[in-house]
Amino acid sequence: MPTHDEILTKIRTALVEALGVDEDEVTPEATLTGDLGAESIDFLDIVFRLEKAFDIKIPRGELFPESIMTDPQYVKDGKFTQAGVDELRKRMPFADIEEFAKNPVAREFGNLFTVDMVAKYIESKVNVKA
Repeated sequence: MPTHDEILTKIRTALVEALGVDEDEVTPEATLTGDLGAESIDFLDIVFRLEKAFDIKIPRGELFPESIMTDPQYVKDGKFTQAGVDELRKRMPFADIEEFAKNPVAREFGNLFTVDMVAKYIESKVNVKA
């Protein structure tokens, strides 16, 4: 089983290759969209590279549950509803939802996707595999 640092190193490599950013920009607290400039199309490439780097399968929508944004039960008037926040907690146990839940503005959803969040997700997948 890889260490946390080994996981971060592989994630850093995948993000540098997928996004064309410098290694020093890929810090644990960096957001994929805000800090590293990832766009929706980049998430497919990121998932592919992570699957290859860690020899795992990442089901569509598991790491980046984009479909939640289009469900009116979960997002209304530009904010996540309580049901939406609860759904995020359920779908993304590896993300820090609590701070976001205080003011769940939909346009801030991308800020949940940090390098550290990806590392926690990968750790959960690698631990399951081991």
